[in-house]
Amino acid sequence: METSINTLTAKNNSWTKLLNVVDGQAEHKTVWFLFSLIFQGVLFLPIPAVLLYYYHAPIIVLPITFGLYLGNIIVGMGGSGIRVVLGFQLLSVLINLGMLALYIL
Repeated sequence: METSINTLTAKNNSWTKLLNVVDGQAEHKTVWFLFSLIFQGVLFLPIPAVLLYYYHAPIIVLPITFGLYLGNIIVGMGGSGIRVVLGFQLLSVLINLGMLALYIL
């Protein structure tokens, strides 16, 4: 029983440390928002063109990619907290990379 309590405490401690790091970035929320817009605009907005033209992907990749980009704008400009901004950025990256892996591999 002692081992499971220590494991649970270690996981909780790691999660708490991650949240403390993210919360520490609250004063740089605008920088993270702008970084997210530039990062997604340069790397992920061309994905639909590549997937549609070269890999004959369905048209659904276009609204997914643009929806995530516009959602990122709404989250950043809507007054959401830093956890939401960074979490949505991570979610957008994972979904876009997942689409790339799905249609290319």
